[in-house]
Amino acid sequence: MWIYLNDRFVSEEEAKVSVFDYGFLYGDGLFETLRAYKGQIFALSQHLRRLSDSALRLHMSIPSPKQLALGLNETLQRNVLKEAILRLTITRGEHQFPLRPDLCKKRTVVITARPFVGLHPNLHQQGVSADIVSIPRSSATGKGASVKSLNFLNNILAKLEKKEEDLFERILLSAEGYLSEGTVSNLFFIDQGILKTPSPKTSILEGVTRSIVIDLAKKEGITVEEGCYLPQSLINAEEAFLTNTGIELLPLTRVNGHKIGSGIPGKTSQLLHQKLRNKIFEKIK
Repeated sequence: MWIYLNDRFVSEEEAKVSVFDYGFLYGDGLFETLRAYKGQIFALSQHLRRLSDSALRLHMSIPSPKQLALGLNETLQRNVLKEAILRLTITRGEHQFPLRPDLCKKRTVVITARPFVGLHPNLHQQGVSADIVSIPRSSATGKGASVKSLNFLNNILAKLEKKEEDLFERILLSAEGYLSEGTVSNLFFIDQGILKTPSPKTSILEGVTRSIVIDLAKKEGITVEEGCYLPQSLINAEEAFLTNTGIELLPLTRVNGHKIGSGIPGKTSQLLHQKLRNKIFEKIK
């Protein structure tokens, strides 16, 4: 594997980051996960826009979107990949003690790419299960969870709270007890024909795929509502699904051991996944 590290490519064995890097010491950094289809990165501009917005919130200097796009595409090419998941990580850089982020002069930029052709078709055909956990979704920055930072401790603790192998995802609640999101996914459910998804007020990360799906639903004439919902709303839903860059749109058919609706992927989930796939391949020529 060739890894992009600070404007050069190195082998996996050569890729090293300082023990004084603020990403390692304090989780002080940002990341984006992107997906390539047929050698082209989907929704690249949306991912880089979110990254730039996050960097402004954290007072971090990052390379220009053009530089980052070049690095991402070259990482794909160097690794001879067409279908892949890429991860772009940027930290504030390094500085020895005491805590002085303002003295970190040189940021650290890492891009990796691995082969990925999508989930097993059975998962989309049968749906997956999740449990609601007690770990709250919170914002490490205090500026809203729209910052996709390296501070991922709550997500990790949520995974550890529910270790069952048959669980695909764990759903976190906001500090007020409302549905928020999965450890690595956004949540949607259907109630009386309305497509509902937790509001940014519940400390969600507003995923790129989430935004695309909301737009697609509206174009299909589906009423979309963003709000604050109690856990029972999900359990009582007619159908539900999860979204993120890698899984695209994945039906959620069981929560806390209870079937959602009939316990099989619903028509709206299937429709929107097909519309999402159509959009992906309209963009990927």
